[in-house]
Amino acid sequence: MSKISLRSVTKSYGDHVVLSGINLDITQGSVVSLIGPSGSGKSTMLRCINLLEPIDDGEILLDGVDISAPGFDANPVRRRVGMVFQNFNLFPHKNVMSNIILSPTLTLGVPKEEAQQKALALLERFGLADKADSYPDQLSGGQQQRVAIVRALAIEPEVLLLDEITSSLDPELVGEVLDVVRELKTSGMTLILATHEMGFARESSDVVCVLDGGQLIEQGPPSQVLSNPTTERAQQFLDRIIRAGRL
Repeated sequence: MSKISLRSVTKSYGDHVVLSGINLDITQGSVVSLIGPSGSGKSTMLRCINLLEPIDDGEILLDGVDISAPGFDANPVRRRVGMVFQNFNLFPHKNVMSNIILSPTLTLGVPKEEAQQKALALLERFGLADKADSYPDQLSGGQQQRVAIVRALAIEPEVLLLDEITSSLDPELVGEVLDVVRELKTSGMTLILATHEMGFARESSDVVCVLDGGQLIEQGPPSQVLSNPTTERAQQFLDRIIRAGRL
């Protein structure tokens, strides 16, 4: 059984169709990269999976259960499916430790001392142990994004959604964040990421999905999708990426 399945998922904002009949199966422990031009629906797909946006039609299944059904409680889903956004979304008035333990203590009822111990272990794992008492404005963009990932991991999710997590970073900081994602892959976590980092998608993905105009026009292993796409539209997109020197 797939960990997450999308069945004919459709989402519109007014007359603008953002997702059109998306079908996708994501297996446990796999890394799935969503690529495509801006506005193709990548971020919206992630937000729908996390139940931040309701879908208009279709189904989103988590371990075979339709989590997109009207009235379904989103909170238990978000404890199992974490999400990291491109703009960090850290609380500026709280230090790193307080940012990380907020959700485990308030949402899950984890005792503060236990939450702090787990948070410190995660910070050590990702090279941030000396930043526990720092505030977001004292950190580099790469450090802030790594803290945001640690915060998402603090609730011990089964799936992690990563929405363009390097797009707000200076180029020299991208590598340190992608190293965290590589480490997560080795741990067996299911990862779904919208990304413009084509080299990373080729190197680290099990499946690459190309979206365009709200449609999933190509999906398969990176060696096939990025080197020999079967659709003309996917080829056009990748040709532009190659001409820009990004693949």
